Amino acid sequence: MTWRELLAEGKKTLTACGIEDAELDAWLLLEYISHMDRAGFFMRQQEEASQEDARQYRGLIRQRGSHIPVQHLTGTQEFMGLEFIVSPDVLVPRQDTELLVEKLLPLSDGKKVLDVCTGSGCIAVSLAKLGTPELVDATDLSEKALAVAVKNAQRLEADITFYQGDLLENISGKYDIIVSNPPYIASEVVCGLMPEVKDHEPRMALDGGEDGLELYRRLLEQVPPHLEAGGILAVEIGYDQGKAVTSLFKEHGFEKIECCQDLCGNDRVVTGIRKG
Repeated sequence: MTWRELLAEGKKTLTACGIEDAELDAWLLLEYISHMDRAGFFMRQQEEASQEDARQYRGLIRQRGSHIPVQHLTGTQEFMGLEFIVSPDVLVPRQDTELLVEKLLPLSDGKKVLDVCTGSGCIAVSLAKLGTPELVDATDLSEKALAVAVKNAQRLEADITFYQGDLLENISGKYDIIVSNPPYIASEVVCGLMPEVKDHEPRMALDGGEDGLELYRRLLEQVPPHLEAGGILAVEIGYDQGKAVTSLFKEHGFEKIECCQDLCGNDRVVTGIRKG
């Protein structure tokens, strides 16, 4: 069977399984198996794939057809142009979260930064690698997530100190910037998410309590002693949480509060300055 025929088979199988991005996912898995980019595939599509490559590809297609995320099959996900290791122990980095990093990069020069609920470490590593902060620390409740984050920092040569704990419970220092992408999906909504998310990503990285705002409330209570006067708090939010999270920032004495929209026009990031 040629590479072209194998790709067509993969698309057909995933489409029959109801995979929304069947064409893209079939290609990503073929790229992973063959190590060919689009140009390479164009040149070699009529070549015969080896029996072993075909066997491995079909195995991955079957797994993707059962709604296992592509990123768990390939073990990686790109974020901010960097390749991150991912596993079922961490939330797969989303493009939406890049907005949070993009907002902070120009503000992080020479600053002390803390990433809370770091997960895969994608925010902390991106800020450390693409910016010039004085230091970057990161914390997460999950020891398994931290193990993934440490691997990402090591392979991408990012100098980060990691702490294990519930939000800021084991943090003693003060920072110029505190950033977080906490769990923010309401508990009753989590069960209705697509199988790739609810069945294969850690619930503790998704569930934000009854109204989805529990972690924001707790975070805002803990932040003040650890954020310098004039320091920045920046969080990712759900598309419908802009007004509620902005109000929480106001209640906790933040000023110059901004709610930023993503490329789809949805509220996605809230930032605020701690009063001096």
